[in-house]
Amino acid sequence: MSLDLSKIFKAYDIRAVVPDEMNEQIAGSIGNAFARFVGAPRIAVGRDMRVSSPELCAAFVAGAVRAGAHVLDAGLVSTDALYFASGVFDVPAAMFTASHNPPRYNGIKMCREKAAPIGEESGLADIRRLAEEGPQIERDGGGIEKIDVLADYAEHCRRMVDRSSLQPLRVAIDAGNGMAGKTVPIVFDPLPFEVLPLYFELDGTFPNHLANPIEPENLVALQKVIRQNGCDVGVAFDGDADRCFLVDETGALITGSTTTAMVAERLLLKNPGATVLYNLICSWSVREVIAENGGAPVRTRVGHSFIKERMAETGAIFGGEHSGHYYFRDNFRADSGIIAALLVLEGLSQFDGPLSEMLAPYERYASSGEINSVVSDQHGAIERLRRRYADGREDTLDGLTVEYEDWWFNCRPSNTEPLLRLNLEARNKESMKQKRDEVLSVIRE
Repeated sequence: MSLDLSKIFKAYDIRAVVPDEMNEQIAGSIGNAFARFVGAPRIAVGRDMRVSSPELCAAFVAGAVRAGAHVLDAGLVSTDALYFASGVFDVPAAMFTASHNPPRYNGIKMCREKAAPIGEESGLADIRRLAEEGPQIERDGGGIEKIDVLADYAEHCRRMVDRSSLQPLRVAIDAGNGMAGKTVPIVFDPLPFEVLPLYFELDGTFPNHLANPIEPENLVALQKVIRQNGCDVGVAFDGDADRCFLVDETGALITGSTTTAMVAERLLLKNPGATVLYNLICSWSVREVIAENGGAPVRTRVGHSFIKERMAETGAIFGGEHSGHYYFRDNFRADSGIIAALLVLEGLSQFDGPLSEMLAPYERYASSGEINSVVSDQHGAIERLRRRYADGREDTLDGLTVEYEDWWFNCRPSNTEPLLRLNLEARNKESMKQKRDEVLSVIRE
């Protein structure tokens, strides 16, 4: 009997409620399909700390072995470390994680050799078709080999910064009971920082808060620790530790755009004239900082598969997203929240003052943040916006972007829900609020 996996295969990965939408049988079928699709003699597989991950991952591995693949089993590992394994072993890889989603979810992130992306248009649709068609193919030659990449990955991360310049900063780190609780100690232990750990115990039920640092309520404990202990900076990771957000010494959240600008400047100091990518939701300040530091700014669509592809095309040294994903050429073009955090800590070590002062040159505009609106007719709402703002500079690289001299907005549809996502920026807070409310009124007519 064929499967219908349309609900769980998304634009960039697989996400599902367990066991309603994904169980061991389905995981096994996807593992078999993945091995057949990539056609490689070896693949790497890892998993996060979610309650359902061991059984689902084991079923996936069994399906891949049945297809004749030799599986390098990385066990409990962060997504960025598994991407590293894909790079150093030159193998496709699959990571069981649902990132920041609630405990009942799980999912699979996949890549080709050297951490090259697999998205809907570059393989996910084919893997889905193979898994749905069944039955599983059986071939000889499969097997399982345990690997441990964390020590090598930790040293790789540390090589991205000048260790001699690092100062004994006091750093609060919230792992959110996610995989950063395993990866961060191995990376940070040899460094001079004083780390104040929050929720480093691996627990896929997320007993303290969801591992989703983009939501303010999940930063409250970190902000409290920073203020009470006089920390220089705070770092919050998502569930699989490939994404991070920073908090300054006052407890204020640092946006993904600001972190992108700071990291871009660090890397351009070391690589003059390099190309840097930023997605179209990022602040105007990102483009400006890249240009001011002699770099070549390139604007991209939102999403890791698009950014990785553009990095390969342009030879870009770095790419940043407003959502806390940061991609590095010297990390197989894969994202790593830990490398981004280390580069900011390197910059702060060399700066004569607190982080809030270091941020000032990058925070030039007022942003709305991402605002979701439920709409039944996404296309109709975007057409209303196009007509209303026809006098602005328009592009449709990803949704609709309209730009004026003093403000801009982007409105794009969700891939999975009847939502439109609005991001808007203006030169001051008053103008931002006025334009935000005006655009939202058009969207919600």
